[in-house]
Amino acid sequence: MQATPRRVEIIRHLAFEDLGLFAEPLSGPDWTLRYHEAGLEDLAAPLRDADLAVVLGGPIGVYETDRYPFLETELAALKERLAAGRPTLGICLGAQLMAAALGARVYPGGRKELGWGGVRLTEAGHASCLGRLDGLPVLHWHGDTFDLPAGATLLASTDVYANQAFALGRNALALQFHAEADSRRIEQWLIGHTGELSAAGIDIPALRARSQALGPGLRAASAGLLADWLEQLSW
Repeated sequence: MQATPRRVEIIRHLAFEDLGLFAEPLSGPDWTLRYHEAGLEDLAAPLRDADLAVVLGGPIGVYETDRYPFLETELAALKERLAAGRPTLGICLGAQLMAAALGARVYPGGRKELGWGGVRLTEAGHASCLGRLDGLPVLHWHGDTFDLPAGATLLASTDVYANQAFALGRNALALQFHAEADSRRIEQWLIGHTGELSAAGIDIPALRARSQALGPGLRAASAGLLADWLEQLSW
């Protein structure tokens, strides 16, 4: 146990999209966790001061700064944090924000990727903490995509979108997909995103059933993935 717990500051864009399965490796006495609500709180301070910053998903676009001005602050703080090489994890929107903060283009992909499916790991991906996901389906829930930032290492792809995960050095990990999603709470996603699901023509009962069937197999792998990544961090 560390003398002083490390501070994990978590940026949340939707109430039901939280750490999910990633909470377990951060539940011990070595960590203190605090959520910050995007659009309601100043995000600059937690992103600046965190030992580990986690930026979660959400249904808005990185490029929608005219509609959601807080994104400008979030991007600026992430840019500073990543430039300093401080531990940062981004999921879905969080991964897109990291890509944009690193100077890459983020844009509508023209096709929704919604539901359970595998990811194709690169050689670097197999050697990384993502190796635990080999052969396992994960939850995809996005329509935007991003170019790979300069200097970043591509870790995973799908047939729909080539850039699904990247690392920048040891301390920055961006996941476009939801390896953290807990299938035991999928109903919150189905309710909260009902408009998007209906517009995309998704069969909600079928997605519920698939989540119940496939989700349990992801639990140990997801916790192990994050635990492996935490072990490699340079503080």
